[in-house]
Amino acid sequence: MYIFVNNKKIKGYFICNKLKIMAILTKEQKNIAKKLGSSSELVQWRDWKWHMRNSIKTISMFETLTGIKFSEDEKEQLEDTMAKFPLSITPYYLSLIKKEDYKNDPIFKQSFLDNRELIVTPEEMQDPLSEDIDSPVPGITHRYPDRVLFLVSNVCAMYCRHCTRKRKVGDTDYIPGKSTIKIGLDYIRETPQIRDVLLSGGDPFLLSDDYLDWILTELRKIDHVEVIRIGTRTPVVLPYRITDDLVNMLKKHHPLWINTHFNHPREITASSKEAIRKLADAGIPLGNQSVLLADVNDCPRIMKNLCQKLVANRVRPYYLYQCDLSEGLSHFRTPVGKGIEIIESLIGHTSGFAVPTYVIDAPGGGGKIPVMPNYIMSWSTNKVILRNYEGVITSYKEPDEYKQTKCDRNCKSCNLNLDINEGIEDNAIGIEKLLSDYDDAISLVPSDNERLQRREDNGQD
Repeated sequence: MYIFVNNKKIKGYFICNKLKIMAILTKEQKNIAKKLGSSSELVQWRDWKWHMRNSIKTISMFETLTGIKFSEDEKEQLEDTMAKFPLSITPYYLSLIKKEDYKNDPIFKQSFLDNRELIVTPEEMQDPLSEDIDSPVPGITHRYPDRVLFLVSNVCAMYCRHCTRKRKVGDTDYIPGKSTIKIGLDYIRETPQIRDVLLSGGDPFLLSDDYLDWILTELRKIDHVEVIRIGTRTPVVLPYRITDDLVNMLKKHHPLWINTHFNHPREITASSKEAIRKLADAGIPLGNQSVLLADVNDCPRIMKNLCQKLVANRVRPYYLYQCDLSEGLSHFRTPVGKGIEIIESLIGHTSGFAVPTYVIDAPGGGGKIPVMPNYIMSWSTNKVILRNYEGVITSYKEPDEYKQTKCDRNCKSCNLNLDINEGIEDNAIGIEKLLSDYDDAISLVPSDNERLQRREDNGQD
């Protein structure tokens, strides 16, 4: 594979005349495209709809495309698993599997069937986060006071084997109609404390550009909605979905935040980097939510490498999730201590903004609970004893005098001098007002101007 820049050949990629990077297909990708009957490998490979049409949904197709063969006993067990938790892998993500050692491959483990998924332990639940119980109307989960989860799609580009919503995997893929979406919009409109809406699913980016644009437009019409977030895994499993048209549409709806879902450094490829670049260049803040998965990323070196690669590509590691208690995930779960060990290996050893918050999403709908290392060793009335990442123990002297401002938590009758409004920059007067960049005044007129007085008298002002 090569890049051509100013007619010079550079190993890795090539750049088209618009200076947009386009990865040349790997040998494995070419083989997969040919077996799927692609008439134009490069063009069709970069067509996200082609990937959706050609998603791998059977064991036989997986064998054909990869050359990996299973015994009859293995197939029988895998078929039983697929009957409960179906299979769906994009050709792109399939191409990342290392066939020579597929059983230990993190890409394979996240995407392909495992008969251990049929093992349901007593603590596992269909809906461990009680999303359905906390749903006042279809598609809305209202758990936190000022924000809601809005499920706008039941379609995913890939069925991740560790999905917390495994209960929904295998349901008929569908896109909620406008009548259903309007019910959710009405709930948000009628609940003024909601300032933050998270679009999820399924994957919102599996909606058409026009449909997603309509949803975002309707949300933007609601005055009390300050922030809209979108959760998507398409940059990881289907990076070609991040088209110029999609990005240009998203730009219209700022402030917009996007969280994606990289679990392993191997998922960061030239194609995924390009998808991330497009979103970041559009001014969209990007976060990442990883899930701690046994034999996938439960290693301090792997997670450090992943977090550093993410920030190098303008993605902030946001959460590291303890694997949920969903049915069939026991083989993915690690002890909580493993997550704390990983965070210990990150704090002080890499940039602070490269360290995610390790959380347990509480069973029963309690929300995300941070579970981080404890750096307070002891404290007294005037000192706090702390340790740092190196094991250095130090003390922090508390103030000798601290007069606490009394607060009865009755904010309506608060007598504290709390000026929490935005800073005002538009109070310039005179010539300063005309010179300012933040005021659109074009002239200054004396208050007793006769011409303006006539306008007022004639009802024209």
